[in-house]
Amino acid sequence: MARLEDVETFHNISFPGHMHTQKSLSYATSFQFQDSDIVIITYPKSGTTWMQEMVSLVLNRGDPTLSTTTPNWARAPWLEHYYCPQVLCTARCPRVITSHLPHQLLLPALKASKAKVIYVFRNPKDVAVSYYYFHKMAKFLPEPGLFDDFLDKFLEGTVHYGSWFDHVNGWTNSVEDIENFFHITYEEMWQDPRSSLQRLCAFLQRPLQEEEVASTLKHCSFGFMKENAMVNYTLVPQDIVDHSQGKFMRKGKIGDWKNTFSDVQSHRLDTVFKAQMQNSGLTFIWESLEAQKRTLRADTQTAAA
Repeated sequence: MARLEDVETFHNISFPGHMHTQKSLSYATSFQFQDSDIVIITYPKSGTTWMQEMVSLVLNRGDPTLSTTTPNWARAPWLEHYYCPQVLCTARCPRVITSHLPHQLLLPALKASKAKVIYVFRNPKDVAVSYYYFHKMAKFLPEPGLFDDFLDKFLEGTVHYGSWFDHVNGWTNSVEDIENFFHITYEEMWQDPRSSLQRLCAFLQRPLQEEEVASTLKHCSFGFMKENAMVNYTLVPQDIVDHSQGKFMRKGKIGDWKNTFSDVQSHRLDTVFKAQMQNSGLTFIWESLEAQKRTLRADTQTAAA
């Protein structure tokens, strides 16, 4: 199924036709979840692959065999992709399912079950940069043009999968509607992977021994995942993803947006962020602890002066 140039529009949101059809999207929105399901939900480029690996390794008590022999799209298929029903037919319990769908499309189906829902979100500036470079590689996504043009579409919410702001607001405001809901930021996972893993284990009710924790942290580290063909998408043919344009696992850092955004572009996103997220009730810590300390020192010095 190529359809590299096709676009599916579903409930006013555009999706790449390469993996999505009207039938597959309808299937996802009316899906019958099992209480034992584990559902990973993200906006694109927000830590999806990382969480898929963490969950896979936790369920296998740190044993990397499955993670190094089976592609992540077969271990944790995207619910809205056309191939998902076939994968789930043979999936063992608990099934791990991934989705990029916004809450208004998927929440009605989820509310009918006790499935465990994991939501990961990330600094929108880092998301925009990562998504931009992925557009340069993925032949099933539109040519992004200049970053400034892409940023306009990102802020308008007219990129594939819709608005980041609607996605994050929708899912994080739906906590009370889902019986088993866990949310975490990419930045938390990056700054303190051990504590993040321990929180995840507690949510999944899958405690690990110390050696299992060590193995899990090793095999879901960025460096390991970058070399793991089951994760880094090098198995995807060149005519679908142009690997000469970059790597799917690009940098994996936080705050790398500063190497792409201009001051004007950063201010533009800040303005939209403030307007869109003012009622979210979330605490956003985007920078590393060292960067926060540098900012605090600078503010203190300015105040003293």
